[in-house]
Amino acid sequence: MKMVGAMVAAARIAKNLTQKQLGELVRLDAETIASIEQGRRALMPDVAELLDQALDLPGVLTVAAHKMPQVDVIPSWAEPLINLEQKAVALSSYESQLVPGLLQTKAYAEAVFRSRIPVYTDGEVADQTTARLDRQATLRREKPMLASFVIWEPALECPLGGSEILRDQLRHLLTCSELTGVSIQVLPLDRTHHPALDGPFVLVETPEHQHIAYIESQRGSLVVSHLDEVSILAQRYAMLRTQALNPEETRDLLKRLLGDP
Repeated sequence: MKMVGAMVAAARIAKNLTQKQLGELVRLDAETIASIEQGRRALMPDVAELLDQALDLPGVLTVAAHKMPQVDVIPSWAEPLINLEQKAVALSSYESQLVPGLLQTKAYAEAVFRSRIPVYTDGEVADQTTARLDRQATLRREKPMLASFVIWEPALECPLGGSEILRDQLRHLLTCSELTGVSIQVLPLDRTHHPALDGPFVLVETPEHQHIAYIESQRGSLVVSHLDEVSILAQRYAMLRTQALNPEETRDLLKRLLGDP
């Protein structure tokens, strides 16, 4: 996408057009043109045809748009998790700092991406948020997977983005807890033992019943398939579920955090 975007930028500059002026010619805003030029947004064939006409190009961008492979805005180091989520028959996710991505509201996800250093542009925040929300369709398949989430309580008390965004997120967790195949449990802060102090992780069972773990750090990620290592994480997750509130108790806690009787 970056190469095609660079072609758009070069042709626009050759015509002495600003991004706003080009956008007006093809009925797009300047931010969308910028996203295309920077390789953050795929060039759709219908837009490519309009750009070819506006930039007096002999169908170059149209051909490129039809030949361009589909590229996700998800960082390459996170792509393994996305691929695993889409085909998993079962998923177990432990999160200690944030609400898991599959359970985030739009506003909460935006707050997550706006907290990033180096800072994302508004367009990048929008693209990343859309991609994250698109992933959530995996929880609403016609044939649901079994999805278990354990969230450490401090993640539900951090007002990321503001108190109202947090309240909406807590309400959304209540809604998600009613989805078929979804189990949400909170690990209370008052527990005197914690089996997963090393941080968040995800366990996935594939349609072929292969068990895989995914561990994400600040600067990358690791997909683990070694049986011994996956077994250790599975044991930790089992202990997390044992020490966490059960789903009914978790719903009661969410209601208390919301101030509901």
